Amino acid sequence: MPLQNRVDPFGQIHAVPDRGLFMGNRGGCFHRPDQTLKPRHWASRQWIICQLQFKGRRRPLMQPGLYTELFFLDEVTALASGHRPCFECRRDAAKAFRDALALAATVRAADLDARIAAEVQSVLTGQSARETLAPASLPDGAFFASCGRAFLKQGQTGRPWSFAGYGDPLPLPPQATRLTPQATCTALAAGYRPALHATAA
Repeated sequence: MPLQNRVDPFGQIHAVPDRGLFMGNRGGCFHRPDQTLKPRHWASRQWIICQLQFKGRRRPLMQPGLYTELFFLDEVTALASGHRPCFECRRDAAKAFRDALALAATVRAADLDARIAAEVQSVLTGQSARETLAPASLPDGAFFASCGRAFLKQGQTGRPWSFAGYGDPLPLPPQATRLTPQATCTALAAGYRPALHATAA
């Protein structure tokens, strides 16, 4: 049976067999010894996006007391769910992301986390609501939700998302809710180019 470690653009975590192109974590361990998740699905605000392979490191998933490994269809999915590039295994991407936000090199990763993961945590705990807007105002690479489904914004279309990939592009609805955090939308609008699943090409 698949572990509950696959993340959707809403920031929710599911048990499905599709692994995806990237992994990541949410700042530590939030799984039990039997590999089920605790009620709160994060350990801190350090929500990062990592490479599947880095320096030959290999280990069993969800070991007791170690960080909870998560998996994403692609980078835009991870960004929508409140994660940002890792400064260790994806250093170039992390620096490009920070630069797209016009932040100084001295800005700490924790400052990014306070702007990005904190927004999604606030939504997931019910402390705030998602913004309603016209999807046409979003930058390409951002996600919006309409009729309970997540869509990737591409030009004047939205591609329906699933754990297996994207569907055919559809016309943008007049109104929807924004999924991708505001700071991440700013980085996308400024030219940050995240990795997409092949079905979005």
